[in-house]
Amino acid sequence: MSLLAQNVNRPEARLLYARQKSFSPDWPAPSYVHTGSELVFVLEGRGYFQIQGISHPLAGGGLLIIGPGVEHAQASEGSAPMSCVVLGVEGSSALLAPAAGWISAPLPDLLRELRPLLWAMVEESGQQREGFQLVCQNLLEVVLIRLSRGLRLELAPLSGTRKSSRECAVVRLYIDAHFKESITLDQLAALVHVNKYYLVHSFSREYGVSPISYLISRRVQESRRLLEGTSHSLAQISHMLGFSSPSYFSQTFRRQMGISPLEYRKRARAREDQRQDAVCTASAQ
Repeated sequence: MSLLAQNVNRPEARLLYARQKSFSPDWPAPSYVHTGSELVFVLEGRGYFQIQGISHPLAGGGLLIIGPGVEHAQASEGSAPMSCVVLGVEGSSALLAPAAGWISAPLPDLLRELRPLLWAMVEESGQQREGFQLVCQNLLEVVLIRLSRGLRLELAPLSGTRKSSRECAVVRLYIDAHFKESITLDQLAALVHVNKYYLVHSFSREYGVSPISYLISRRVQESRRLLEGTSHSLAQISHMLGFSSPSYFSQTFRRQMGISPLEYRKRARAREDQRQDAVCTASAQ
């Protein structure tokens, strides 16, 4: 039997997207979470990513693999904007679902070899000519096999991968995108086709809070930004973020933050005034 005819183990993975991306130097950068894995190939520039509350540097020739459901953010250094090719991939191998949630490694020589394949995937995905899905899938398999060699990780599917992890990640993504809207537990359960009691149990196991508690926390988090950066009234903020009433908004905010929304705004503005005074003093010296 020839080498070409042998039945090799092919990666069980599917390409969701392939994009060229440049990251803004602004920080704090928006956080993301994906239902699939994301492979970030840093082609040039420098930057950093924040994951699990820790910032890590990224530079040209670096690779970042983020597993499904892991919240993360990236930003460039202002003097050297970071240019990347980003692949979204569905799969459950040790390469695409790392035990720690993410992998970061400098692989400059390997990335130089992979660069033509990555650009071909971006081009095929963008132009979407006849047969582009097959071309991209074949390119993806080559890229994953080469990466598994470089990182010495298995491409075989993981045993015991929980389906509930993906269901919870989908629900969390939906809440992140729609937290300003009216959302019920029944709607979230219907979204992923599971019983609502099962969803509460699974989501709480994954993230330490129930889906509705996470929804409320996202609304409070956004209300902090509005209190700090706008002059909207409590009634306006309450309405914008889907709270049933200004009084319920105030009660919820106080329960999570330990102070009232108005006191929070007062302290935030005092801190900003102090910062502006310090900037003016420094400029005058």
